[in-house]
Amino acid sequence: MNETRKADLSRTIAGVRFANPVIAASGTFGYGNEYEGLLDVAALGGICTKGLTLEPRPGNRGIRLHETAAGLMNSIGLENPGIAAFVRNELPRLRRLGPAVIANLSGSTIEDYANGAALLDGVDMIELNISCPNVKAGGMAFGLCPADAASVVAAVRARTKRPLMVKLSPNAGDLAGVARACVDAGADALSLVNTFKALAIDIRSASPVFDNVTAGLSGPAIKPIALRMVWELRDAVDVPIIGMGGIANAEDAIEFLMAGADAIQVGAATFARPTTMTEIIEGIAAFMAARGMAGLDELVGLAKRNQIAVAALASGTAGAAGTAGASGTADAAGTY
Repeated sequence: MNETRKADLSRTIAGVRFANPVIAASGTFGYGNEYEGLLDVAALGGICTKGLTLEPRPGNRGIRLHETAAGLMNSIGLENPGIAAFVRNELPRLRRLGPAVIANLSGSTIEDYANGAALLDGVDMIELNISCPNVKAGGMAFGLCPADAASVVAAVRARTKRPLMVKLSPNAGDLAGVARACVDAGADALSLVNTFKALAIDIRSASPVFDNVTAGLSGPAIKPIALRMVWELRDAVDVPIIGMGGIANAEDAIEFLMAGADAIQVGAATFARPTTMTEIIEGIAAFMAARGMAGLDELVGLAKRNQIAVAALASGTAGAAGTAGASGTADAAGTY
């Protein structure tokens, strides 16, 4: 009797083991306990906390969320209790949930980032949000310039031994340059994309919907662009990539994995359907099992490898290129 082999969905990224490649994105899952009773939180690969800052922040005034035809705009303003309060009150409960814990770290100065990172030894990984405005550089986001991005990454790297993942802004003019600068400065992994800068106008009042005028756009509208950015960045760096941006079902997630992402994050879709992530995990497992795939290595970068093979076939060198990996840095177990 033929038995369907169960695929191994686990992934080790920067020394951190994830039971599967599905991670709750920052700002969309609170601290995890808010979703207990709505889905099996323990089944997730990881949970990325809402944005944390050294000091407490009240968040932005006015409207914070605005739906669009194919997405969601937000201007939350990093409302959070501060890192010390998070470590004291939220982290113990978060750890008991089971998935890997990733702390999303933000700041207004390099010193804020570095001092905040030093307090986060109890988490599995730090996700550095470099889309924040640098108050000492006229408010331009750290993540828009390779030199500025490298400065904040280096400062954080010097203050923590935790695995460090840097969350990239899609608004950077030279995304590959920013990514390489972050890796050179000590980043162990990269996540992308953060939200796109966008605008909505209330035609009744003839004024912007948000007090801050612009806001971050997420949701299905950005998925094809985010997917393209992951595809292109896979050729630019040799560290693990966590892809995100408009992922709403298993097919979306598999696209990102095939493009070269080692894991994915799900955000806005969770608001509409809290069980989205567990459905995605089941969908990935079913897709792999149906094709006899034993582990994620067979799926991650598959479209990249196929594209290389097709190009090699056209040039008459398929034998050498047809078996090339997407990034060339993972061992047989998918561990970096």
